[in-house]
Amino acid sequence: MTRKLFGTDGIRGKANTGAITAETALKVAMAAAQVLARGSHRRKVVIGKDTRLSGYMLEPAMQAGFISMGLDVVLVGPMPTPAVAMLTRSLRADLGVVISASHNLYEDNGIKLFGADGYKLTDETEAEIEALLATDLSTRLVPAPQLGRAARLEDASGRYIEYVKNTFPKGLRLDGLKIVVDCANGAAYKVAPRILYELGADVVPIAITPDGTNINKHCGATAPDLLCEHVVKHGAHLGIALDGDADRLILCDEHGHVVDGDQIMALIASAMHARGELEGGGVTATVMSNLGLERHLKSKGLQLFRTPVGDRYVVDHMRQSGCNIGGEQSGHIILGDYSTTGDGLIAALQVLAVIRTSGRAVSEICRVFAPVPQLLQNVRTQSPVALDAASMREAIRAAEGKLGDSGRILIRKSGTEPLVRVMAEGDDAALVKAVVQDLCAAVEKLDTPAAKAG
Repeated sequence: MTRKLFGTDGIRGKANTGAITAETALKVAMAAAQVLARGSHRRKVVIGKDTRLSGYMLEPAMQAGFISMGLDVVLVGPMPTPAVAMLTRSLRADLGVVISASHNLYEDNGIKLFGADGYKLTDETEAEIEALLATDLSTRLVPAPQLGRAARLEDASGRYIEYVKNTFPKGLRLDGLKIVVDCANGAAYKVAPRILYELGADVVPIAITPDGTNINKHCGATAPDLLCEHVVKHGAHLGIALDGDADRLILCDEHGHVVDGDQIMALIASAMHARGELEGGGVTATVMSNLGLERHLKSKGLQLFRTPVGDRYVVDHMRQSGCNIGGEQSGHIILGDYSTTGDGLIAALQVLAVIRTSGRAVSEICRVFAPVPQLLQNVRTQSPVALDAASMREAIRAAEGKLGDSGRILIRKSGTEPLVRVMAEGDDAALVKAVVQDLCAAVEKLDTPAAKAG
């Protein structure tokens, strides 16, 4: 079965248009309740969200859909995506829902679904839900006595805070460390500063005043300039940036230099390997991860397993291969010993554990490998383009010929936005830049009326 509604990370789009309307949210809840039904027990769903304005529209719509199908609803309010995954398992719920567009600005929103095991749904399950949306769901409504109920879980944040703190090594504390934490005006704006404070850190919280429209706006993991500025301003040892739903992590060292997800994975994996705790023979990452990471792991006798873009595909490979660490250059870090999905706070604590035990500066220990020059540019398109067109294939062949064996090219359509992402990397930075410019120009030509008519 094919999927049209679901992308690489659930359903996403502009709020109150297309797929992100109250009507669609209602129907998705009804369909998901049917597909994920199991057993004859009283069924339950956990619903969390981030801080964007449209969450007030989508949350009650999904609540109504689930209740109409006989499910009890547990509302947890603004909570990180990994917290909802954890609570879904902890409460023995049948499924979990996160209403969030992750790192996107407030105009967008989305719906992420988790199974009872706390893992994101497979492509096949999402296709099942889509197929059911095309049917008359009103015929599946439960009788009035079987309607579900809704209740708010008042201690949801406390449960998650204690869970995250328990992933930090026993006996270690963060006393003496000054940490700037950028919460992106998102779902972790309360829990992130509290976790770091309770572990002993001197915390400088920023982007913690959400107003429904400022989530990820000039802040957070996708806009780390604010974090870097405050780290230097406050003389902090480290900066931590999360995104809107706190499943991403980007760091900043004491000099205001950004540390991306590849370096974070390399650091944590190296520490795990030294302790004999790394499983599966390496690290799982996506096709976007830097060639330098692959070379670094190879030098240690480890492998970099690459998957399509999307932390869900990383997790799928981790479960199949036995790897207990994986992630994306963008900052999704999945630590299988602790979580079923990316968790920016848990990953940050693993880095902080290395910092605390080493006694060295962040700038020294977080530059684990020398990255190969890599350039990513986005080409915004007005409508779908045919990347398999003859002109595009020829442009790719020419680019590959220029890079030779010392580099690679990746061109893909975004699963969450109307973009084509063009990436190249190689040992020659100037050549990489030229190659990306040529490929972007080729994509732009595909987006012209003449090209589409042809």
